[in-house]
Order: sequence, then C-alpha cells, then structure tokens
Amino acid sequence: MKKENKRIDILGVSVDVLTAKETVELVKQYVNEKKFLHLMGVNADKILSCLDNDSMKKIVNSCEVINADGASVVMASRFLKKELPERVAGIDLMQDLIADAEKNDYSVYFLGAKQEVVEKTVTNLLQEYPNLNVVGFRNGYFKESEWKQISKELKDTNPSYVFVGITSPIKEYLIEYLKEEGNNSVFMGVGGSFDVISGYIKRAPLLIQKLNLEWLYRVYQEPVRLFKRYYKGNVRFIKLILREKRG
Repeated sequence: MKKENKRIDILGVSVDVLTAKETVELVKQYVNEKKFLHLMGVNADKILSCLDNDSMKKIVNSCEVINADGASVVMASRFLKKELPERVAGIDLMQDLIADAEKNDYSVYFLGAKQEVVEKTVTNLLQEYPNLNVVGFRNGYFKESEWKQISKELKDTNPSYVFVGITSPIKEYLIEYLKEEGNNSVFMGVGGSFDVISGYIKRAPLLIQKLNLEWLYRVYQEPVRLFKRYYKGNVRFIKLILREKRG
C-alpha cells in the first residue's frame, strides 16, 4: 500500500498531516487489506527521544502513519508555518478505532500494563462495546525471550488491531520485531491509555483537555515520575523549535 497523505518535518521527525477522522479511514485500509501497520503518535517527549536515540528515530520515521499526539507538536507546527490540522490524542484515537472495530467486526487484542489493569480495561470496553470481538489480552510484564511466543499467539489469534500499552522504547522495539516476524495486524502504542480506561488513573477534565493542559494534569497526578520529564523536556523542546525557526 502506498501512502498518499502529506507529511511535515519537525526537528527531523516526520508527522502526517491528518485529522483523527482521516486517520481512522486510512487505518481501515490497512485492516481491510490485512497489511502490517505501526500506528505512531508523537509528542514533544517522543521527538526528543528520537533526537537522543537514532534507533528510535529510524523506527518512528519508518512508521506508516504518524500522528501528532501532543498539543506542543501542533503549536510548534503552526509556529514553523507547517501547520498540522489538529492534535490526534492517542486515547481518543484508540476509542475511535475500537468503536469502528465493533461496527465492522474487526478483532482486537490488548497487550500491556499489569494483569489487573489490562483485565479491567477489557471488561470496561466490553461494557461500552458489547459486540467488540476481543480475541485475547495479556499483561506487559514479560522478557525479550518471550517475544517469539507472543508473536506466535498473535499469529494464531490473527487480530485486526493490537493495542500495546508498554513503556517506550521497548514498545517500539517489540512492534518492529513483530513486523519482522510477519505479523499483519495494525499495531498501536497507546501509552497509559489502559490505566485510564480501566479507571486506575483519571483523565483530565474536558476543559483542561481543550486548554491543551492535559500534560499538566498528568504531572499533578504523578509529580515524582513526570515532573522532570515534562518540565525539562518542554523547555528543551521550545528552545529547539526556536532555533529551527531562526535557522
């Protein structure tokens, strides 16, 4: 399948010029043709990771679909006159794809998080989407030596979508391994979406989402783990964007 959608470059990282609705329609083409797809979402932190890790940058830029999953990326694109249409939040896109999967009888598989979290995620989703075809799930606590077993399980269950809630960069390396193993599903890294859908972590109120301050709400929930990442990362990202603008 040849991708036709337009891409822009932000600090050397590619981002597709797509709305959430356009993304869903594009992804469905891969599902219907049973072709592998690594559906990537990039925010400021992911772009900085690419600058620090050549392997990550290579993986991200090779993904078939790359969304702007961060308000800072959208604002940077507008500042650089390479305007992206909107933020495509990973958790919202995941829910859109799941709703469409129920409608079209696409099968889904959930991989990641703690066992009780992924189980509760599946339970909650089946309450909201009772006809959703869940062909399997497993937690994200496994060793690299088990990757081949996971690949076999995915080939046996043959899901249309695999939603992966595992920490980066292991998540990206795993998905690339599964691609090399010949898996033909749509793989989407979903960050902490399982924690939110399961109810273990609350998502920011709608007003905070609209004000593009969802990241600040996450820092409020987990200050020890996230303050350094978001604060220092955002400052660095802004400096790099200003430098690119001048350059």
